[in-house]
Parts: sequence; C-alpha cells; structure tokens
Amino acid sequence: MAIVVRNEGSKVNSNINVTPMVDVMLVLLIIFMVITPMLQKGVQVQLAKTDNPMQMPDAEKENALVVAVQRDGSIFFDTQKVGPEELTDKVKDRLASRADKRVYVRADARAKYKAVVEVVDNVRSAGVDQLGLLTEQRHNQ
Repeated sequence: MAIVVRNEGSKVNSNINVTPMVDVMLVLLIIFMVITPMLQKGVQVQLAKTDNPMQMPDAEKENALVVAVQRDGSIFFDTQKVGPEELTDKVKDRLASRADKRVYVRADARAKYKAVVEVVDNVRSAGVDQLGLLTEQRHNQ
C-alpha cells in the first residue's frame, strides 16, 4: 500500500498585491480633493491680517453665529444675504433659543469701516454678550 503525499502548500503565493490598495487610495484622494473646498462654512471674505491674532476655535463650530461683511458692503448672516435693518432681528431670533450669546464677524480687509461698524452696532443691539472679530495671522516672508 502506498501513501499519497499532497503538497498543496507549495502552490501558495505569498506576495502582497498592493494594486487594489493603491486604487482605493487614489479614489479617496480624489474624493477628498473635490469635497474639501465645499466644507468651508459661510461666505468667502479676505480677512484682515494681524501680527498676534487671538485664537477663536468656537467660530469654526457648526452652530456658531457668523456675520460676514464683504468688500462691497453686503452683509451675510451665515449664508443668507441680509440688509442692515433686518440683521438685528435675525440675530435676536437665533439668540433667543441659545444660552451662549456669542457672534463672530468676518469682515473683508477692504470693506469700508462704516459698514463694519454698522454691523457691529446692529449685532450689539440684538443682545449679544460677546462679539468676536475674526482675523488671520500675518506671515512674514
């Protein structure tokens, strides 16, 4: 009687095929490159540059109240364009259900001073406890 020896282990391929992993990583990279610009909240403005800005991490939160003043003087509350006269009412409505009465102002560096002061006055008259003016760090070359 003969013993049959099966050598199936010699046929196993121990090389790692990284091609599928590279394909998946490239697809994820493309997806993130397309989606990242859409994640910015609010209206785009060119913020004023300062040497020592104070960090305000709460301004980036999802539920932060942000008022933007663009170069031409147009005012946006979150992403909705509002006039100076209706800004106070909209801020007051949003603050009614909140314990944290804090609003952030993103003013364009080239916006007229009068427009920014008017927005600050309207926001203050809505009953805001704290008002933050957002700026960017000046980079020295």
